[in-house]
Amino acid sequence: GLWLFLGNEILFFGGFVIAYAQGRWTHPDAYIAASAHTDLLLGGIESLVLLISSFIASVALRSLMLDRRRTAIRLLLAVAVLGLLFLGLHGKEWNDEIHEHLLPGHGFDGSGGEQLFFFIYYVATGFHGLHVLIGVVLMAVLAQRLGQGRYSARHHPAVELSILYWHLVDGVWMLLFTLFYLVDRT
Repeated sequence: GLWLFLGNEILFFGGFVIAYAQGRWTHPDAYIAASAHTDLLLGGIESLVLLISSFIASVALRSLMLDRRRTAIRLLLAVAVLGLLFLGLHGKEWNDEIHEHLLPGHGFDGSGGEQLFFFIYYVATGFHGLHVLIGVVLMAVLAQRLGQGRYSARHHPAVELSILYWHLVDGVWMLLFTLFYLVDRT
């Protein structure tokens, strides 16, 4: 069932990629100009945070498989903390962009094509942030249940599937980071 859910999530975020591609096709110069307003350093740090969290999630699963429950609990909590750090960093980025008048609508400082770029950017990264928040809650619940002895080295499908979800969230961010931050930057 989780594979169907993950496939559905890929299709969901694929819609954002298609919307981005269509806008990029019709407004190439505006997309280049808008992309220059995204914070490459902060976005890069956010990417690093998620990559590290995915590595730690894998190590947590391996620790559980080796019957090192306490280590797995600590690592799952570290993943949750890194997810919260990502959300805080991205929230700061959104706040900075809003203060630069880059929120689509009245008072937007840019062209219609740039406004389209930022509309897709806010919706896609907002939904991604929601997925990160869900992952943070999952990691915390897993750590709690692991502490209660509900999972073991022999029985841990919920842990494995939740970490797979976390990897999807990480992979989606890498795609969004590439589209919104890296395209046409030299």
